[in-house]
This record gives sequence, C-alpha cells and structure tokens, in this order.
Amino acid sequence: MERHSRIYETIEEKLLRFEIFKDNLFHIDDTNKKAANYWLGLNEFADLTHEEFKNNYLSLKPVNTRRDTVNDSSSSSLSTVEIRSNIPKAVDWRKKGAVTPVKNQGSCGSCWALSTIAAIEGINQIVTGNLTALSEQELIDCDTSYNNGCNGGLMDYAFAYIASTGGLHKEEDYPYIMEEGTCAADAKVVTISGYKDVPANNEQSLLKALANQPLSVAIDASGRDFQFYSGGVFDGHCGTSLDHGVAAVGYGSGEKGLDYVIVKNSWGPKWGEKGFIRMKRNTNKPERMCGLYKMASYPTKSK
Repeated sequence: MERHSRIYETIEEKLLRFEIFKDNLFHIDDTNKKAANYWLGLNEFADLTHEEFKNNYLSLKPVNTRRDTVNDSSSSSLSTVEIRSNIPKAVDWRKKGAVTPVKNQGSCGSCWALSTIAAIEGINQIVTGNLTALSEQELIDCDTSYNNGCNGGLMDYAFAYIASTGGLHKEEDYPYIMEEGTCAADAKVVTISGYKDVPANNEQSLLKALANQPLSVAIDASGRDFQFYSGGVFDGHCGTSLDHGVAAVGYGSGEKGLDYVIVKNSWGPKWGEKGFIRMKRNTNKPERMCGLYKMASYPTKSK
C-alpha cells in the first residue's frame, strides 16, 4: 500500500484487496518454481484480480480484416529506409536513440495510441535524427472516426488518420491526461507519409522490417503471467486473440540461446524489464508467442 500509494476506503475493501494480493502472490511463487526462462514479481497490479486487470489495461479493438494500406511516397515495399539483404543478428533501437522512455497508459484503454506513437517516434528519429516525444492524447481526442479513445482502437486506423490530417503535436504541447478530452488538432510538428502492414505470420518479413525501424504490433496479453512479468525471455502460456497494442523495438538472443523480440509496453517503467518485455520468437506456432506476428505494421516517412 505504501509503495504504490494505495488507499482503501473501508476495512472490507482492504481485506478484499489483501485476499486478492495473497492469491496473486501464490501464483507468482508457484510460477517462479516452474518457469525456466522468465520470472514474475509483485508490482502495482498485485491488488487487482486478473479480470480487473484485463478490463482496465487491455483495449485493442482488432477487426476481421485489416485496412487497405494507405498509399505513400515511399518506393520501398518494406520501409522508408533501404533494406539490408542480410539482416543483423540483433537490433536494439533503444541503443540507437529511436525509443522514448516507457509511458504509462493508466486506466485509459489507449494502448493502440501508445503503440502507434512509439512507431512514429522511431521512424521520425531515424529519418530526421531527432527523438521527439509525440502526443498520444491527440489521437485519443481527435481520431474518432474508427477508434474509440479510452475504449480501444487499432494502430492502422491511427496511422491513416495521422497521414491524412498532417501529423502530430509534441507530447509536451498536448500532454497525456489519462482520459478523453477535447480535440485541438492544430500546429502539427511531425508528419508521416503513410503506413504499411507486415505480412502476417512471416518471421523473415517482420525481422526485415524491424531491422529498419520500430514496429507497432498486437499481442494477446490476457494470460495471467503478463500481469506480473518481471524479467527474462517470456515463453509462458498465452493465446493469439489479440487484445493489446505494443511496439517491437528490437530482437536478439539470450544467454540460453533463446531468440526473442524486444517489446515496449505501456504500463510504466516499473513493470517488466523497466517497462519492456523480451518475448520468445522461435516457437512452433506461425503466429509466434502470443500472436506477436499476426498484425504488425509501421509508418513510412519521406526523407
């Protein structure tokens, strides 16, 4: 309670939360005895049931068919940046200065907006040399034709909106308020040309794209272990029903030879590995871990 500034209004509520906390702690301890490649830990979500956690923090709204790709000025079939014929063994866009600090969506179901912004911040830095934190709040307030603010959305719709409306504000000029607000869509500073979808369930295509820029990706984060992931290469139980928007910012191999994708989450820097999770990528499922390869896309930007 002290660490995470929890205040419970009644003794009944406190007792209820303590029982939930104990149940979560037992799950963490039990999982850590069994899991070999990742581990769980107590965090700010430890007084929430898993259903409460899912209702508050998972908000992607995928559709049965993806949007047709918006035309852009790039002649490349995969990226604005020239594709290497032999992709590197490892890439970490954090080390290349193309990833802003981890943000926290809070109780607003805006993961789709944070995923979109992370990818645009990345390509903007790669093309211009400037890492600029951009406004998720602008998407929440203004991109309302297909997306639903704090009630979920889809990254491709957001890319299309940004390309058609002339760009985005800086985050400092249009700060995040963790709720839906009034649209103020003027004074754009960062633009994109359009976006492209990575072919579904195709590892080579995803790694080629990721070798050139951060990507928006969708995952199934509904497994209970996601709530308390603390470190390691995640290879635990999860499905492929996409319910959370995140950003892929690199890939590599771990100490045990486990290949992984580095994923930037939007649950703050206290979750996971300072806000990131490494997800195993060599599995026997074409969708890969938690549907990671099912629905990836990225913005394009002219130099």
